[in-house]
Amino acid sequence: MTATSTPLKIRRLTYADLPQVIALERRAFPTPWSLAMFVLELSKSTGICLAALRDGELLGHLICSRYDTVWHIMNIAVDPDARRQGVASAMLEQLVERIGGNSGGGAQVTLEVRPSNDGAIALYERFGFLSAGRRRRYYQDNGEDALVMWRTPATLAGRLDDIPNVAS
Repeated sequence: MTATSTPLKIRRLTYADLPQVIALERRAFPTPWSLAMFVLELSKSTGICLAALRDGELLGHLICSRYDTVWHIMNIAVDPDARRQGVASAMLEQLVERIGGNSGGGAQVTLEVRPSNDGAIALYERFGFLSAGRRRRYYQDNGEDALVMWRTPATLAGRLDDIPNVAS
């Protein structure tokens, strides 16, 4: 896959995508989500599940659930062969647009990320996420902590003053 390929298409993830999603998960993560986890998230009417495709090939997916007034990005995966080609950025741009435009419409969005994943952290920071705490031993495969990051109207202004309590 090269950066000069046809344009990336972002669309709603469907049940028909799940065989490709599961294969991508296994390539992308040491502890991939199960089929049942994806089915559950796709069945929720309030969530946003996106697929990134190029030339009909699934290159990435994003799962975001809504809990009252907070959006939680549960899973972002990009095929290892398609990383650093703007796939995750395109999915995050589409997510931000769907939850309320560039400002997020005042939306609060949270996610967890491995502290060792410098590329993902830099990506999230470009989208206005700031680190607000840690979840100890969050990742089951190696016991690594998770950084808890938030994107809110305040973080977009460089402040952490409107973030709910975070477990540390």
